[in-house]
Amino acid sequence: MSNYWIVGAMWGGHDDQSEIFIRRGYWFLGWSDEEQPAQAALRDQIQPGDRIAIKRMLGQGSSNIEIRALGTVKEIDHDDKRIYIHWAASKLQREVPSKGCFASIHGPFPADDEWTRLVFQL
Repeated sequence: MSNYWIVGAMWGGHDDQSEIFIRRGYWFLGWSDEEQPAQAALRDQIQPGDRIAIKRMLGQGSSNIEIRALGTVKEIDHDDKRIYIHWAASKLQREVPSKGCFASIHGPFPADDEWTRLVFQL
């Protein structure tokens, strides 16, 4: 069964990588494993077939996030720590409750959860 992941694409709070990730068909964590070991440990749990969504925070004080792209993990390059994605939908502006997803990576979320369905519906 696939797991569901929410990932960020904004480096340093202002350098948006989402268009590059979508155009090149991948995602990777913008932190070294040493800088963010907990985030790296989550990244290392992602498997081919898992679903992934790029999110964007909506500003200080907002309890919502914006879902910008949805995809399926195709392949993982463990040496480069790059996750290759088939992006099924991009240029989304789907506002959903944040459910605490403010860091670079969150999950795994279960498929049968109502919030997961709201985020990942195509």
